Amino acid sequence: MNTIFIHDFRVTTKIGVYDWERRMPQTVRLDLEIGLAGDRAFASGEFADALDYAAVVERLRAFAATNPHPLLERFAQALADVVLEEFGAASVKVRVAKPAALPGVREVGVAIERGRKA
Repeated sequence: MNTIFIHDFRVTTKIGVYDWERRMPQTVRLDLEIGLAGDRAFASGEFADALDYAAVVERLRAFAATNPHPLLERFAQALADVVLEEFGAASVKVRVAKPAALPGVREVGVAIERGRKA
């Protein structure tokens, strides 16, 4: 399968289980690997046949800004759902990392892999 990847993508969102976290926008880091449903763009070289990853970035940035979540796990699932449903991806791997969430820890996070439901 062919993939498009978007790495080290920073978004601002409200995320966390504590009251203070839910009130304060935070930056989280995303890595995505989007499985393409076909290989048409590789053969044609036409943008119309390709996944517009700039549109993916714009949509996920807007989604993160307007959709708070208590857990990284739920946030990752919601991002995967957007990519699968709105962009027609065959599969997606999503990694969400919260920098400096714990003292002495660079980042904590979650990674998921989802495919299109039949």
